[in-house]
Amino acid sequence: MLKNFWYAVEFAHAVTRAPTKVTCLGQDFVLYRKRDGSVVCLSDLCVHRGAALSAGSLVGDRIACPYHGWQYEPDGACAKIPANPEGRGIPKKARVDSYPVREQAGLIWAFLGDLPAEERPPIPAFPEHEDPAFSTVYVDMVIEANYERTFENVVDAAHTPFVHGTRFGNPDKPQIPDYDITEDDWSAVADIRLSPPPARGLWKRLYKERPAEVVVTNGWYLPNIVKLHVRLPFGDMILYDHNIPLSRDRTLVKIVGYRNFFTGRWADRDARKRIRSILLQDKPVVESQRPELLPYDLPDELHLRSDALQVAYRRRRQKLMADGWWVGDDDAAVAGGRAGNAAVIPSPARRENPELARAWQHRARGADPRPRERTTEGESE
Repeated sequence: MLKNFWYAVEFAHAVTRAPTKVTCLGQDFVLYRKRDGSVVCLSDLCVHRGAALSAGSLVGDRIACPYHGWQYEPDGACAKIPANPEGRGIPKKARVDSYPVREQAGLIWAFLGDLPAEERPPIPAFPEHEDPAFSTVYVDMVIEANYERTFENVVDAAHTPFVHGTRFGNPDKPQIPDYDITEDDWSAVADIRLSPPPARGLWKRLYKERPAEVVVTNGWYLPNIVKLHVRLPFGDMILYDHNIPLSRDRTLVKIVGYRNFFTGRWADRDARKRIRSILLQDKPVVESQRPELLPYDLPDELHLRSDALQVAYRRRRQKLMADGWWVGDDDAAVAGGRAGNAAVIPSPARRENPELARAWQHRARGADPRPRERTTEGESE
């Protein structure tokens, strides 16, 4: 899992004034809208006793912990401790991580890392979202597999005739012609020629004759997005597939789908059904893959020319891992914080204020906490 990227953590229409729990990189966050409509993303872990803030309530634009009523500002700083007598100050370390947020292309994006704004990788462009010629649908599904396996599955054109032969691929013509990749630091895209299956259902009405091939633009955008653009004889279908790592072996796939044919709302149900059926075909295959985690070294799995997009991803991944962008054991909350360290992905505030770099972390070791050395500030602030 990679940190220091913008992650689409929820559909924008699902975030309201009610606190909402989301999970990414194996850790929990709480989202809510302020009174002006902008979105807040905080670590879902009260610094006091580790209660879930998502189970709390809003007081103006603050979120109140359900356990002891501590109120946190949108920037993560604690503004009120109800148990404190009048006049008693609030410790500087009484805060939770707050993450930069953007609302873009129908999604809520949170920057999960501590890089300053000028060093952050970009959010990909989604031009279809603002194009009135396209209709939009939203689909999600949990897959019991590592997110890099689900991610590479969508990038992989060669599996379509076998896994999706009745809907997307053509088992009679499974060959993948060689293709060229356009690549930069954050993405890789290619046009791939595929032989399509016969049209079925509602789409059959628009087919005059079956084309010999269709051009599919397939590509990835770091850290976890795959674009699939199918040019059909009667229009364009474009899917952006967001593979959200709930944990190392569980992925929430969120898809935003666009089409410029059958654009009436009456056709949305059919569009969602088609997308979901594709996911259901992929699901058992991806869940059966071994090893569960993507190998680090390229030679650990055999690669062909048709795997060029996946190989490009793995090479870029190796570089980012070497640069320290990988979420390791020290970053991850084990078993949801019930055992081991309940740590969180560092937010920009930790880098901006070195004094707080290792503040507000819980370090319980199961049922037998290790004693820690007292600091000069004491432990009862």
